[in-house]
Amino acid sequence: MKRYETIIIIDPDLSKEVEAPILDRINDLIPQFKGFLIESDDWGTKKLAYEIKKKSRGHYVRLDFCGDGPLVQEMERLLRIDDKVLKFMTVLIDEAADLDSIKTDLAEKEAAKEQAQAQTPAPAEPENVEKAEVPEVPEVPEVPEVFEVFEVPEVPEVPEVPEVPEVPEVPEV
Repeated sequence: MKRYETIIIIDPDLSKEVEAPILDRINDLIPQFKGFLIESDDWGTKKLAYEIKKKSRGHYVRLDFCGDGPLVQEMERLLRIDDKVLKFMTVLIDEAADLDSIKTDLAEKEAAKEQAQAQTPAPAEPENVEKAEVPEVPEVPEVPEVFEVFEVPEVPEVPEVPEVPEVPEVPEV
């Protein structure tokens, strides 16, 4: 199984309700072709480097998935047909991806994330908050400004260059 990454640029003028079916269709397609969706990142609306279909902004979505050639072909066919998709690009990341190791890595990341959330205590709300005394800042004495004045010497005038006399032409022999 191969690992791919697809970046999709969707029309930014669409609402979330219109945009969701596009991504749902792609997300449903991956399991149909015996693929596995590793990660789906919504990058939000960003400025395009150049106008595409008279649009200067686009809504970016990144899909990281494992699958085979027919899955990529069908996904790109669906994206090519849909007018709401401004542009897309699929890149092969790994020729021989190990799906089991990818799933264990995802599970480890999820467990570490949950553990980090469990370890961070909720901020305690102070009951009696007293104003802390702010120490007075000592006054900083003024530092006198010291500048040296440099005299710029005058540039001497450039003497005129004497004219070069004309060289007489040498007759041909």
